[in-house]
Amino acid sequence: MNYKIKDISLAEKGKLKIEWAESRMPVLMYLREKYSKEKPLKGQRIAGSLHVTKETAVLVKTLVAAGAEVAWSGCNPLSTQDDIAAALASEGIPIFAWHGMNVDEFYWAIEKTIEIKPTLTLDDGADLINTLHSKYPDLAKQVLAGTEETTTGVHRLRAMEKAGVLLYPVIAVNDAETKWDFDNVYGTGQSSIDGILRATSVLLAGKVFVVAGYGHCGKGTAMRARGMGARVVITEVTPTHALKAVLDGFEVMTMDRASEIGDIFITATGMKDVIVKRHFEKMKDGAIVCNTGHYDCELNLEDLESLAVSKREIRPNNEEYRLKDGRRIYLLAKGRLVNLAAAEGHPSEVMDMSFANQFLSLIRGAKEGKNLEPKVYDIPEEQDQELARLKLKTMGIEIDTLTEEQMKYRDDYTAGT
Repeated sequence: MNYKIKDISLAEKGKLKIEWAESRMPVLMYLREKYSKEKPLKGQRIAGSLHVTKETAVLVKTLVAAGAEVAWSGCNPLSTQDDIAAALASEGIPIFAWHGMNVDEFYWAIEKTIEIKPTLTLDDGADLINTLHSKYPDLAKQVLAGTEETTTGVHRLRAMEKAGVLLYPVIAVNDAETKWDFDNVYGTGQSSIDGILRATSVLLAGKVFVVAGYGHCGKGTAMRARGMGARVVITEVTPTHALKAVLDGFEVMTMDRASEIGDIFITATGMKDVIVKRHFEKMKDGAIVCNTGHYDCELNLEDLESLAVSKREIRPNNEEYRLKDGRRIYLLAKGRLVNLAAAEGHPSEVMDMSFANQFLSLIRGAKEGKNLEPKVYDIPEEQDQELARLKLKTMGIEIDTLTEEQMKYRDDYTAGT
């Protein structure tokens, strides 16, 4: 058995969820049908490290349909859905992932996927790429190309490129407009609220809801929290992001101030130590704290542990920390991605475009990787627009097109008033 998962008997349950996702991902299914005949990934070996969700399963099956050999691991210890992992394992996919992995098991699983000797990699957070570079540099030099799904990972890879240590080209799928302006905004916004509600069942209306970071993920979360009637406060370190939040109608302040008034806190920054000891010390009794950034370092949990006299799980994915003065702080999903650890992740409809970008980028990597320098590359504008056009078509929406005369006008630099 070339897999390690929680329970293979969950496979049938997982298959039903995958079928549901396939019915909600028409763009990726269109690409599967198209490329299952051409097999552009035939002969390619893909190591993937990505949240094991029903949407990811649709992507994996599409890669296989296009001719690829695939090995998979999760990219977060708490985001794997065990029934989905079982469904993939039952179909012969080498997969090494289960919910509740410890750190050693997490990296062991990544190394198991590397045994495939990948020609292509697919990453979410760059842990797979970093492991290849640090422990298996000879294998890394044989990789044609990779892709990266998330903001945090792209930042790490651009730092590697700048330092001159990146060994193969990587396509920044995260930076495609059809990814960051949809998946990150609408996906994170809805699924983060979903995770908070599943873990707490609290009323959001009237609550002071503090969002740390007003990038795309923070913006989407703030928008959805306001839609539920919360009083949303934004904290930021980037002046332009803070200004956008103000002009979008949100109150902006420092975390030092927000920690005194917030009822619910969610971090979405990609930076460590966003909420630390002095903030926990100011929080009101019953404050709820969670994270929707890729890593759990945004909340300094060592600081929270140092303040607590007791800890208990009050309900699934919800731990109560009681402080010396009797105040209680509730930590959701152990500080991991609340939308994946306490819920199911982004809705299938929005992942449709993100994973279509992944699929097309891996095909590009297979074709062009040998001729690309070891740098981070953007998605072509044409691909972005074509995927958006396909998505609109599946939604039954038509848009206008420029006439020939309008296109001439657009490009005529002599035209004036």
